[in-house]
Order: sequence, then structure tokens, then C-alpha cells
Amino acid sequence: MKAILLVAHGSRKIESNCEVSVLANKMMNYLGNRFDFVEYGFLELGRPFIPEAIDICAKRGASKITVVPYFLSAGRHVKIDVPKEIEKGRLNNPDVEVEMANYLGSRDEIADLLVKLAENNESGKNYEKQRFSNL
Repeated sequence: MKAILLVAHGSRKIESNCEVSVLANKMMNYLGNRFDFVEYGFLELGRPFIPEAIDICAKRGASKITVVPYFLSAGRHVKIDVPKEIEKGRLNNPDVEVEMANYLGSRDEIADLLVKLAENNESGKNYEKQRFSNL
């Protein structure tokens, strides 16, 4: 079985960490037959941590895990910290192939997505209005 492990930084705000869980669940709708399931994990400030999430994938039957860093830039976390945590997970699961995909911000589609976000704001679909209209 093949798994995607969506990895985010983690936050002290539970709501922010829940957004990562929701995104991982949404990703399930796009797997087709390329992957079998999606799990999520955090570098810090949220559970499960990356090595724990790799363990979860292995217990679910994954023989190959593709870690997808949900980061916008290739800073220290993407270059050093996430790979270090992946290595810890590999040591616990030597029979599982674990590889890291490129980080989110490396994709050209991000530029188009950002323009679309700006367009939505111009058309009155403002995030703050939507999110806080019930307060």
C-alpha cells in the first residue's frame, strides 16, 4: 500500500492543527489509484509528530510513504528539520520506503492560486467576512 503523509509545522492553536486534518481528509478525494490513504503529522506543537505519523502509516499497511511538506518556502524546517524527523520514522520502520516530495511553495500553481485568492477578495468573497460573519 502507498500512503501520503501530509506534514505541517504545527501550532499552539488547536483549530490550526485541525485544518491540517481536514485537508488530509479532503485529499482522500483526489487519490484515485495512485495512493491508498492520507495521514497527517506535525514537526512540532501538534500531534502526531512526524515519526509517530510514519508509525501510523506503517501500522495501516503502507509499504511506501510519500511525505508532502505543507510549507511555503524551503527554510530550515524543509531542508533540515523535516528530513531529520523522517529519518527517525525510518529507523522505527525499516521495511517501509519513506521519501520526501518537494514542498508546497515550490509548485508553479501557487502563483495562480494566489491570484485567485486576490480575485475572490476583489469580488467580495473576503476571508475575514466569511470566517467572522457569525460572531
